[in-house]
Amino acid sequence: MTNSRPHRSGATASAATAPHASTADATPADPEPAGRRPAGAPADPSTDPRRWKALGVLAAGLALIVIDGSIVAVSLPTIIGDLGLDLTDAQWVSTSYAVVLSALLLITGRMGDRLGRRRLFLAGVALFVIASVLAAMAGGAAALIAARLLQGVGGALILPSTLSTVNATFRGSERAAAFGVWGAVMAGAAALGPLLGGWLTSSFSWPWIFLVNVPIGLLVIAGTIAWVGETREAPRPQGGRRDLDVMGALLSALALGSLVFAIVESTTLGWWTQKAPLEIGGLTIHGPVGLSLTPVLLLVGLLALIAFLRLERRRGAAGREVLLDLSLFRLRAFAWGNLTAGTVAIGEFGLLFVLPLYLVNVLALGTLQAGLVLAAMAGGAFLSGTLARHLAAAIGAPGTVLVGLGLEVLGVGVLALLLGPATPIALLVVTLVVYGLGLGLASAQLTSTVLAPVPPEQSGQGSATQSTVRQLGTALGTAVSGAFLAAGLSAGAGSLTGEAARYGQAMTDSAGSILSQLRAQGAGAGTLDQLGTVFTDGSRIAMAGSAGFLLLGLIGALAVARAARRD
Repeated sequence: MTNSRPHRSGATASAATAPHASTADATPADPEPAGRRPAGAPADPSTDPRRWKALGVLAAGLALIVIDGSIVAVSLPTIIGDLGLDLTDAQWVSTSYAVVLSALLLITGRMGDRLGRRRLFLAGVALFVIASVLAAMAGGAAALIAARLLQGVGGALILPSTLSTVNATFRGSERAAAFGVWGAVMAGAAALGPLLGGWLTSSFSWPWIFLVNVPIGLLVIAGTIAWVGETREAPRPQGGRRDLDVMGALLSALALGSLVFAIVESTTLGWWTQKAPLEIGGLTIHGPVGLSLTPVLLLVGLLALIAFLRLERRRGAAGREVLLDLSLFRLRAFAWGNLTAGTVAIGEFGLLFVLPLYLVNVLALGTLQAGLVLAAMAGGAFLSGTLARHLAAAIGAPGTVLVGLGLEVLGVGVLALLLGPATPIALLVVTLVVYGLGLGLASAQLTSTVLAPVPPEQSGQGSATQSTVRQLGTALGTAVSGAFLAAGLSAGAGSLTGEAARYGQAMTDSAGSILSQLRAQGAGAGTLDQLGTVFTDGSRIAMAGSAGFLLLGLIGALAVARAARRD
């Protein structure tokens, strides 16, 4: 489909990276009464001399939630052993944060537009700090997962507020520079997470990966009160309706929650025939006529998704506010780009879930050592991210995405082929650097490619949609990778003999941490070798699954490149 509307350019293009930044933000946003603004702040935030300090505060708030999405990965084996988590629990510790974040992202963005972004940002940081304390105090799986869910709510309040505030505060070339800072923090914080998690866990204890959020969060709150002005969406023309799409939020959350819950719990419940009933609190829920609840939950999620899409179509046709503007999907580059972003996120975060378990349980690395190995891909991503714009100038943004995803597929594919019980660390590091180079190239240019055909007046909705798709991919990545790993472990357990055969089920239930326990108890080399081989094979299957999703993303990127020439 050919789009006759002009593409963004200059400062307007930069605004496209801000979810929920409405067209009203192109002009000074509605100011709060003077008593609710920092002392001396002008009504127009773009002339506020404190705006660069405000950017630093917003960037620190963003770093909080981005780091928290990856800091758990390398500490997870220690948490599993300390709290006695099984594989399903471990998946939920990683997944619950992203599930809630993605489910609430659209609705919290609209709340910030209407109620005030500074107000929502403060509430989000405060809630995130409280949830971090609760996570550090958790003495079991239920308490930790509940705290992670609460962190996700706080993160959902923070993320769109930072983006929309930056978009409303800066103009012209300053806006481009501000979003450059925001993007650098986003990439750098994600890369810092595993290394910081490894250092805190090895030097102190795993609760510190959450407690470190407390002093930073308190400083962010103080800085927000001192320097960040309030912005909100300008009033709509007379007769315009500004009702929140509450039913859409409920349906989207139900759809996402059911789908992810089904995939994560499939390890315990069974994919078709019931292996075990669902235990929630004191309730025991059985599937119908001997069937597992997994297909039932998948069906509920699918029906809720269909209902959500139909509701959004009706609301859009009636001129009412929507969480998801389906008209954007008529733009082929946008539609294919979101599909690509989702599948790529599944592959990337699937790798991030399984690889630390392999490094700690099979190769017997400490958490800090595992964090340093994972830092190899961060180094590659940082290097290629700084060079991506130069490559894009030569071959275009879509071409840069293709090169990046090709390197990602190559890196994960090599890992899936070469992974073994005694794979040299140097080989892993080199492979992860190649993967990181691709990650930096693809991440740097995919967003701009996808949003290029979106009209300026719909840039906030377009960016919000892509942010949500990426978060959904993050949640599904952990769930799908865990399911692949469980399938591989179950298949390999039948080959165990002698003493090792006693630990086949424990291998799955403990997400591999039984290996570390047996090693500490001085178990025989034969037993450890067999169990290590089984866990390695399961890890290879999970990584092959990640490579498969990245390959689907590469195919999608080819479609994006073709569509970008037409839109």
